[in-house]
Amino acid sequence: MIQPFDGHAIAPETAAFLARPHRLLINGAWVDGAGEMETRDPATGLVLAQFHTGGAAEVDRAVKAARAAFEGPWGRMTVADRTAMLHKLARVMDAHATLLTELDIIDNGMPHFIAGLTTANCVEMVDYYAGAVMRIAGTTIAPPRHIAAETEALTYTLREPIGVAGQIVPWNVPLSTAILKLAPALAAGCTVVVKPSEETPLSALALGQIVLDAGLPAGVVNIINGVGAQAGQALAEHPGVDKISFTGSTATGRRIVQAALGNLKKVSLELGGKSPVVVMPDADLSLAIPGVAMATFFLQGQNCMAGTRIFAHAAIHDELVEGLAAFACSMTLGHGLDFATTQGPLISAAHTEKVMGYIERAKADGATLVAGGERLDRAGNFVKPTIFTGCDNAMPLMREEIFGPVMAVQRIETDDLDAIAALANDTPFGLSGSVWTRDLSTAHRMAKRIRSGHVSINCHGAVGTNIPFGGYGQSGWGREFGQEGLDAYLETKAVTARL
Repeated sequence: MIQPFDGHAIAPETAAFLARPHRLLINGAWVDGAGEMETRDPATGLVLAQFHTGGAAEVDRAVKAARAAFEGPWGRMTVADRTAMLHKLARVMDAHATLLTELDIIDNGMPHFIAGLTTANCVEMVDYYAGAVMRIAGTTIAPPRHIAAETEALTYTLREPIGVAGQIVPWNVPLSTAILKLAPALAAGCTVVVKPSEETPLSALALGQIVLDAGLPAGVVNIINGVGAQAGQALAEHPGVDKISFTGSTATGRRIVQAALGNLKKVSLELGGKSPVVVMPDADLSLAIPGVAMATFFLQGQNCMAGTRIFAHAAIHDELVEGLAAFACSMTLGHGLDFATTQGPLISAAHTEKVMGYIERAKADGATLVAGGERLDRAGNFVKPTIFTGCDNAMPLMREEIFGPVMAVQRIETDDLDAIAALANDTPFGLSGSVWTRDLSTAHRMAKRIRSGHVSINCHGAVGTNIPFGGYGQSGWGREFGQEGLDAYLETKAVTARL
């Protein structure tokens, strides 16, 4: 029988997946872990499944399996065969797209239009990096002067895989974040140990079975569910891990760096954000109102590039706020399996309380509530899209990453781009941002002034498989997506031959 979720059914494949045991993937086999946890549908509170968890012992087994695969079948595979295997992985993922989409909906709470898009993007990303395998190339350069002065010589560089990569995945876009780490690592020739979030383990476990079905050798991909203080810590500390890639909070990122010091493993971090959205007086409000609203409310605001600090020029402030409030009030909150839903629940009851705490603090600080600010009186973790005006950069509402559907609007009176940029850049973060204007010169001058790794003009969060993404400041180290995402898993070796 297919289980209903808030009156909506799931596919038979998804129901069958939920009914199976959920164990750890180590060296090509599903094995028991040291403990168990449960995961719930955040829209209903319904328990979805029990899943096994691991700690230091299981991580150690997984790292050793990954090392053996790196030094064995995966490391010896030709680039043509590795390319073909990644393309096959993409085809198997595509064949199970409904399963992957529905698991992220019921485990994370995201609306269907987001889950379906991210699944399609994940298939595209595996194909993209499969095509990049044969483009990994070194260079020839002039040999050292002291050798070239005596004899002919040849100097060239090789690009080689780093080795075993530990990948710690967050709960907000679980499948997508797993793939944006996994695909370039495999393309580079690395093997991996993936630690999904304990809040959203299911799509990663389904991906593990898809990896096996696609025929990747045992040990190339290992999946260890567990809590961060156990499995995550053990992975970051493990001397057999050559690189850690982490997506999550800035506070946890600092702990990852400390844990990685033992063997000075390579570390890449995609961390928090508090992205500025600058709306100039000549902005096309028919574009800006829905665009700015979704900059904040996309994925319930539970995304690191959310544009939650809105700097609205006084000339359009009132009209913009009126439109944003109307948009927020028109959003349909509900279960992600309902195609009409435009905003789903927050991930957990504890996170919902945290978000509501920021809302109450903003009221106490004197910000003006113009939309939302309440929980829905129903099962699940639903908070209405919320907008505050009268904000300033001293408020926690403007300074701290809330990770919820809460927008802070600040009126700006000046036309001076340097002054506006100073407000936008008054943050320790620097992940994303956007500028809304019809003036080409203003758009590019403002984009240059915003200190963020990613800036969009007349849109927000314009990420793509081929576009590098990462942050300035406390938003992280390194880049993901695109060629830079592949480079993060490659070492450069220089070779000089005396001829």
